[in-house]
Amino acid sequence: MIIDLPSSNTSAVNRKLVELREAGGVFALGRVLTLVVVTDDGPELERCIDAANAASREHPCRVIVLARGQRRAAPRLDAQIRVGGDAGASEVIVLRGYGALAAEDAGAGMVMPLLLPDAPVAAWWPGEAPAKPSEDAVGRLAQRRITDALSARNPTRAFEQRRKDYAPGDTDLTWTRLTHWRAQLAAALDVPPYEPVTHALVAGEPVSPSTELVAGWLASRLGIKVKRSPSETANGLSLVRLSRRSGNVELARPDGKTARLVQPGQPERLIALARRQVSDCLAEELRRLDPDEVYEEALAGVSQVTRGRTPVKV
Repeated sequence: MIIDLPSSNTSAVNRKLVELREAGGVFALGRVLTLVVVTDDGPELERCIDAANAASREHPCRVIVLARGQRRAAPRLDAQIRVGGDAGASEVIVLRGYGALAAEDAGAGMVMPLLLPDAPVAAWWPGEAPAKPSEDAVGRLAQRRITDALSARNPTRAFEQRRKDYAPGDTDLTWTRLTHWRAQLAAALDVPPYEPVTHALVAGEPVSPSTELVAGWLASRLGIKVKRSPSETANGLSLVRLSRRSGNVELARPDGKTARLVQPGQPERLIALARRQVSDCLAEELRRLDPDEVYEEALAGVSQVTRGRTPVKV
């Protein structure tokens, strides 16, 4: 069910939520957190809502979407409430602000009256994010601040901002996309001959924050020299090669879907390693609301990585 509240305010939205609760049952019971989505009003809005709805099936929550509209319009707030089948396992409140209400500093004032009481808050910027999410008006309300450098207009600059301005509670979906890569690499080193890794090679697209992060992760966790090179493929992270005395452990994904794992003394294995959906990454990040120290170490480890210019064949 979708209820539109044009030219509204947060008080009217709260009243409508109470009416719906009295008429259809206490649908807010069991909500474990409030997820605030900050984006622009446009074609990507529904995709963001769909991703939040999918994640809410694992984490029932109240989803508040700040959809910033035209800045030059007259000040106005158009609200929309979605419940039932149109809201996954959550309740979705869409706030479209225009004019002064579309400004970045206006979002927190609209969100605060609608937060679930005594529940943690997570903020998600699907596209452009503030340079310092922890100092943003909405970011200060949240225990967990989720960004996505890959979706920014300039992914390289956005990633450098994440490195420079990291604060406990920050995370980025470029890191979450690496979970399966990290699991496969850790499992490959957890079998005989248990030899130390002497150095590593990581290859991927020239502009690939995830490739930078996996290189930083290896440098920080293994304390080895890591070289980051471009690859001949255009599928994000393409290759991780770990060198040991008995031979290389190599995880290569030339087509962006299926990876090839090669280990000394073992047959070659094919592994399904397609790029993860945003909804899966978002659901994973909502599983924990405490600081991610390993992500912080990976960001710091990027500065220890050396650069190669010759494209690597995968």
